[in-house]
Amino acid sequence: MDLTGLSLTTITLFIPMIGLVILLFMNGETQRDNIKWVAFGTSIVAFVASVLMWVNFDPSVAELQMAQRNTWAEVSLGESVINISYFVGVDGISLLLVLLTTFIMPIAILGSFGSHIFEERGREKLYYIFLMLLEWSMIGVFVVHDLIIFYVFWEVTLVPMYFLIGIWGAEERIYAAVKFFLYTMAGSILMLIAILYVGNKSGTFSTYSAAGDTGVIEMVQTYEGEGSYWDPVADEQEDAGFLLNSVESFLFLGFLVAFAIKVPIFPFHSWLPDAHVQAPTAGSVILAGVLLKMGTYGIVRFNLTMFPEAAVAWAPTIAFLGVVGIIYGAWVSYAQDNVKKLVAYSSVSHLGFVVLGIFALNSQGLQGATLQMVNHGISTGGLFLIVGMLYERWHTKEMADYGGIWKMMPAFGAISLVISLSSMGLPGLNGFIGEFTILMGSLGSEFLGFAFTLVATLGVIMAAVYLLKMFQHVFMGEHNNPLSDKTRYKLQWNEIAAFIPILIMIFWIGIQPIVFFNMLDISVDSIVALFVP
Repeated sequence: MDLTGLSLTTITLFIPMIGLVILLFMNGETQRDNIKWVAFGTSIVAFVASVLMWVNFDPSVAELQMAQRNTWAEVSLGESVINISYFVGVDGISLLLVLLTTFIMPIAILGSFGSHIFEERGREKLYYIFLMLLEWSMIGVFVVHDLIIFYVFWEVTLVPMYFLIGIWGAEERIYAAVKFFLYTMAGSILMLIAILYVGNKSGTFSTYSAAGDTGVIEMVQTYEGEGSYWDPVADEQEDAGFLLNSVESFLFLGFLVAFAIKVPIFPFHSWLPDAHVQAPTAGSVILAGVLLKMGTYGIVRFNLTMFPEAAVAWAPTIAFLGVVGIIYGAWVSYAQDNVKKLVAYSSVSHLGFVVLGIFALNSQGLQGATLQMVNHGISTGGLFLIVGMLYERWHTKEMADYGGIWKMMPAFGAISLVISLSSMGLPGLNGFIGEFTILMGSLGSEFLGFAFTLVATLGVIMAAVYLLKMFQHVFMGEHNNPLSDKTRYKLQWNEIAAFIPILIMIFWIGIQPIVFFNMLDISVDSIVALFVP
């Protein structure tokens, strides 16, 4: 792995920052139209750069690709000196999520064009600056492989989303923004403590070495200091697989809580509906499309690879919470009258499938979970885009205020039906591929029982129930609340442009998933190998 020179990963990472700097020097009053086009253009350039990463990616290589490492700081811990490095690179898992990030951002920006929130709240320039900062920090989370720098990017994502909700959100935006910030910040503190402990014990914060196969991951697994969490368990404990109150287990939980809050895994989910309901459309699209995936990615990248024994020991418990989330999220979604809150709770259910697939701890489950991260981002991001377009016209989120939308907006109704069917997992569309692969992985897992798969399958049926209920109330029947301006029934060019790539991906992944599974094969197999006896 060549770590010299400027990598394509670095170029992709810092493209949003170039756009941010340009926006800083623009006049927010006289260049309003130019501001949004600079933001959109920057996001398109970042997407093109990520596609170039895909073109240059070799799916037959397990180690990091397009990597770069430079020492950022040296920290003295006792007699040792630990280097904190700017260390970036991608494997199949992280590349797929970088592509998702750069795919979702221009769609979210297009959905913001002409929004009424700028008439009410103003500060359009600041809005797009925060979007650029958010894209930079999200890409950073997926490409950085030094724990300290990872933590920096992880925390930076909180700032722009906090302000996006707090300034341009709905009526209870301040409450939702503070709740979002405090919840995720609290979990992050536990992760920071775990990071410092691991760095102190292993002598490094980098998860890979220059060879691509050592670093903190291998050192965590091989360290044999007195009283460490890598000591063999006593004979009487071996039958249990692993001592759940060991230091490794506590460190595993330190990382897990931070990631579980971000996912969110039941019962850490209560911040999510408030954040989604109060966020502006772009905020909801990005939150569902990318930010929640930071949690599931973190579990795969750090919890599974650094603490494999603890992952095996905790797998049934966390998979159980995932299954509870599947049923609970679906049940609560059905009870909602607020269409945006219904879609928000559906994320708890859909991401429960991702958690189940991850802790199946086999190739099928982990590949299905990773692809489902992308599927959820596309489908649920699309649903929030639909809700945002409805709200722009009717200024209500209550399903009872709609009805008959398909009759008035047939093209919009047809697009909404496809995205809804995608979210409920109709065969031939993207959602089915991810959920089917996860259920196959769960069924074949040596760490989980048949009951996990059986109960999770009920979630597929329940998703159809609440999504069809939503579609019936909003799009079918009589039109309850006609618009005074009849031209508003027509989709705007930017709305059509936002939907086209979503529809393309829904059908592409649903019809030809092998393209994406090939990208994941080697990277997933290298992780699953940690759980093979």
